[in-house]
Amino acid sequence: MSLPVRMLTGRIMRTMRYVAPITASHFTPSVPTQRRWMASEPQRHEFQAETRNLMDIVAKSLYSHSEVFVRELISNASDALEKRRYAELKGDVAEGPSEIRITTNKDKRTITFEDTGIGMNREDLVKFLGTIAKSGSKDFIENNKENAEAVIGQFGVGFYSAFMVADSVVVTTRKVGSSDADGLQWTWNGDNSYEIAETSGLQTGTKIEIRLKVGDSATYAE
Repeated sequence: MSLPVRMLTGRIMRTMRYVAPITASHFTPSVPTQRRWMASEPQRHEFQAETRNLMDIVAKSLYSHSEVFVRELISNASDALEKRRYAELKGDVAEGPSEIRITTNKDKRTITFEDTGIGMNREDLVKFLGTIAKSGSKDFIENNKENAEAVIGQFGVGFYSAFMVADSVVVTTRKVGSSDADGLQWTWNGDNSYEIAETSGLQTGTKIEIRLKVGDSATYAE
């Protein structure tokens, strides 16, 4: 499905030259998910208290603008492409395609964002998806719980915006030059923790599959 242009503004409109939105029925994924299997037992991690607080603030303040998650995830994918291009310019990695693909599956209530960017290793997954890596973040969030605008302005919305519409989120990723087997899988099932496990059969890049909540959120899979 092609996403409405009204949902993609500002910086995101500049990234659209990379985006190839197509329907699940004719999408051939660059990540061969049919060959993927878990190469290690998942390791469970708890979200930091301030991370959970930020997730709650985002959910409560932006519930009527849930489409923001599309913009944020495309923005993250664009950043990953820029990082890969920088690595290519330095000669650290071979040149590859710069693509962002968005696919949907109405029957499974899923929307998937896939990029061919730099990818993430285990440290990146914990740092960027499990914590808020800013000095003083705990005190700032605690002191501004009632001021959602200030908190979102300080930390952004980013990946956590997906939690507004999701029952679960699965991130599969492989970083350029990573030693983490053939890749990693990060899984969140709606609670205060997440799991990371090694997995096989991945190419460089990141794939985020969101299983949408029943109700209005499910319309993003249509």
